[in-house]
Amino acid sequence: MATEEKPYRVYRGGRTKGKVPLERPERARPDRNGRGPREPKIRRPRRRWGWKRRLGIGLLVLLVLATVWGIAGYLSFRHGVEKANARLDKSVPPVLANQSGLLLSNPTTMLLLGRDHENTDQRVGLNNSDSIMILRTDPSRHRLVYLSIPRDLRVPIPGHGEDRINTAFPLGGAALTIRTIQNLTGLEINHVMIVDFRSFKSLIDNIGGIDVNVPAPILSNKFDCPYKASRCASWPGYRFQKGTQHMNGQRALIYSRIRENQLNPADSDITRGLRQQAVIRAVMAKLLGFGTVLKLPFNGDSLLNPLTTDLSAWQFTQLGWVLKRAGQKNALHCRLGGTATSIGGASVIVGNEDNLSVVQMVTGRAAPQPPRPGSGQYGPGCVVGNRQFR
Repeated sequence: MATEEKPYRVYRGGRTKGKVPLERPERARPDRNGRGPREPKIRRPRRRWGWKRRLGIGLLVLLVLATVWGIAGYLSFRHGVEKANARLDKSVPPVLANQSGLLLSNPTTMLLLGRDHENTDQRVGLNNSDSIMILRTDPSRHRLVYLSIPRDLRVPIPGHGEDRINTAFPLGGAALTIRTIQNLTGLEINHVMIVDFRSFKSLIDNIGGIDVNVPAPILSNKFDCPYKASRCASWPGYRFQKGTQHMNGQRALIYSRIRENQLNPADSDITRGLRQQAVIRAVMAKLLGFGTVLKLPFNGDSLLNPLTTDLSAWQFTQLGWVLKRAGQKNALHCRLGGTATSIGGASVIVGNEDNLSVVQMVTGRAAPQPPRPGSGQYGPGCVVGNRQFR
């Protein structure tokens, strides 16, 4: 068969029809027969991160996490504060004195009221203020002053004549109590905080307990026995040793409710008020501390359920910083007082001129002085730091 040029070219994979393609010069390619190994690719070595770069990125991640955590905690805490603000009676803000500037740099005076509806004392069951205390801050001097007011102190109550100061609350709520105290002391009250002892137990447990300095050993009477009736008959009562003790919510609530110390017959209702105020101070310090801040995203909304106040979340934050910087070591603890007597069958404390001197000590216009010798267990005066009233 004759050989001749065919109008197509045969390739290994088949053929293509059409005109015979023109010869094209082949590109220069490496000499490879398809079976030899490819030339290895040369990769640039990766630079390993140095410790400075790792540290910087780690710090940046921590900063972002801390910021997110702080914002979440603050929003949760702010919501709890807003609910505490909503519980405050509308008649209270008009009687409060305006706060001058920030709490961080300006003095402020706050009224702390404690109520305990579950207490066996019937007067407290009538919604009386069970504990009355004024907290005065002076950030420029890093100074804290606590002024205790006995609930049985007989004072003029605006529009109601003279009576025990704790009756102002059931007569006109916190607003009347504030007006009564302002007239009595001459101090302008900038803020108010009302503590409900019924819910105090859960608050203390949520912040991990509190540390309270017990000034003397205590053996209470047999109130609120935690055991069965057969065992309660021989149960001596609650015991508290002298010194600083860590208390959970139940223990702190019992401590604040003790009305009778079988180890010291001189203990009175005023010493019980001092115990309550020690618990409130410890809670305030712990509540506004750094450890509680870390838990705010989880419990900030419910943490303030026992509180009613006009303070905003930002003012709470400022107050926490002021309390932290001032500390409790050199805090001034003062109390009003007088002479115990009976009027109309009711036990009351009649004040004297020493109360005016105590107010001067609170404002810093007079040097702190303890109660006068012989003034008794209700003597007015001031002590510094951990010293106790005699």
